[in-house]
Amino acid sequence: MILRKFVLAFSALALALPVPATAQSRHLLEYPSIHSPVVGTRGMIVSQNAVASEVGAQILRDGGNAIDAAVAIGFALAVTLPRAGNIGGDGFMTVYDAKSKQVRVLDFRGIAPRAATPAMFVDNQGKERNIASYGYMAPSVPGTVAGLEHAHRKWGKLPWAKVVAPAIRLARDGVKLTADEAFVFGWGCQRLSNSASGKATFYKPDGSLYAKDEGLKQPELAWTLGEIAKGGAKAFYTGEIARRIEADMKANGGIITRADLAAYKPVERDPLVGSYRGYQVYTPPPASAGGATLLNMLNILEHFDLKSIGAGSAASLHVMAETMKLAYLDRYEALGDPAFVTAPVRGFIAKEYAAERAKLIDLGKAIPVRSLAPGDPLKFESPSTTHFSVADAEGNAVSTTYTLGSDFGSGVMIAGTGILLNNQMNNFSHEQAWEAQRKGTKPPLNAMAPGKRMLSTMMPTIVFKEGKPWLIVGTPGGSTIITTMLQIVVNTIDYGLNIDEATHQPRIYQGTTASLRVEPNFNPDTVAALKARGHRIEMDETMGSAQSIMITSDLFLGAADPRRPGAKAIEP
Repeated sequence: MILRKFVLAFSALALALPVPATAQSRHLLEYPSIHSPVVGTRGMIVSQNAVASEVGAQILRDGGNAIDAAVAIGFALAVTLPRAGNIGGDGFMTVYDAKSKQVRVLDFRGIAPRAATPAMFVDNQGKERNIASYGYMAPSVPGTVAGLEHAHRKWGKLPWAKVVAPAIRLARDGVKLTADEAFVFGWGCQRLSNSASGKATFYKPDGSLYAKDEGLKQPELAWTLGEIAKGGAKAFYTGEIARRIEADMKANGGIITRADLAAYKPVERDPLVGSYRGYQVYTPPPASAGGATLLNMLNILEHFDLKSIGAGSAASLHVMAETMKLAYLDRYEALGDPAFVTAPVRGFIAKEYAAERAKLIDLGKAIPVRSLAPGDPLKFESPSTTHFSVADAEGNAVSTTYTLGSDFGSGVMIAGTGILLNNQMNNFSHEQAWEAQRKGTKPPLNAMAPGKRMLSTMMPTIVFKEGKPWLIVGTPGGSTIITTMLQIVVNTIDYGLNIDEATHQPRIYQGTTASLRVEPNFNPDTVAALKARGHRIEMDETMGSAQSIMITSDLFLGAADPRRPGAKAIEP
């Protein structure tokens, strides 16, 4: 049995290469890839934080399923990764339920408070004001707690209190800081000074920083989590927690009220479903802009033989960059909160539309962004963020991306709760809406309105192969989320890389600006070849932090992205 598992593991990690005739004369086992995923037979958990990954693994060991583990990880990350993990933010969860064999998307994106008006967030010149990003005006009504509870109530197995309990213990007893976590609090000092509670929680009484290996306790957050464990989402949205949120908002010029909190509801949606070279891709619909944009890009790339062009070559990166350019031009024209606008989503993800856009790509040179215009998908219409992935032995799979927006969100911690709130009000198209009003033209689909969900690039995705979940993937990264996801899918499907090798490949990003951004230490010969095609190259920071699982045969292959320290894949 042990030998069989080893052979299966080796086969799963190996590329589909012919065995050379000399192989029989070799006496040492050789491996085809320099990057190997974590191999499991009982499921897999991958998150951006090792402690949270272990929480999820223990939930599976205790008899929970992938949904239980995902909910437990979501609460644990609010303690162990406060720059992104949260109960004061929002996100999306894509779930494959093995029992019903259905994929569902849970949209727990935040909404604009009822008192919000467009004029609040722009100055007299139409420029977005800082209050959309910092302080008590920046948060949207958070959706995380309602979303996690909805998922657990519908698909979970273990008692609610049991999946919240690990996070309570971590907040009460404290977590030992890694070097990176200690550094981040120093980096985020200015943002975390937006509230007295934030300063008191994350810094010592004299204002100094906690150091590596010191313990950080969060007793107020432990109280809040205890209330949620006892009373569920009601405790957050209508109970004492809600009262404290409203009181702190009023005291500091914020606009979220108990009425806003009580009215919040997550939305369970049908996924967008596309195909790429015979694989089926299930991804969130709007208010996620990411899912539809990914499907549009994959549809365009189907018109190019990337496999023969070669992984990592300037020619393949050129095609992907041009595809990104076209898709990003269209996404804000074609997408918005479906409760408020009618958007041509089906046209945007139509194969026919992609065929039309693919004709614009010149294999020999880059198209200047200024010479391009958004397409017309309507005529093809038919009737700091973090990610974690979980798969269990029962066949369930969960892909979850949630966020506070920027690292530490608005920087506001609600007094007496330990809750850091998001800064998602800056994700509405405030400046474009102001300009449209000035000109008397139609407002953008992502214009702010009370109760409206702002667009998001978050897009937790599950790719199916031969009718079964094969790739569970997602990433943080703001505008680079979509392009990171594209490259993971291409690396695995087109180039046959194992999931760890696909994760380690250097990444590019092309939006609607003139520059093609590349990660640090990018191959200089490749950069030169891209410049020769007319790309303006900009050296950038690392992009994304994809936490992924690939399921093959009876093995679970986990890949933790090294771009953000502390990520870990764990077999339960």
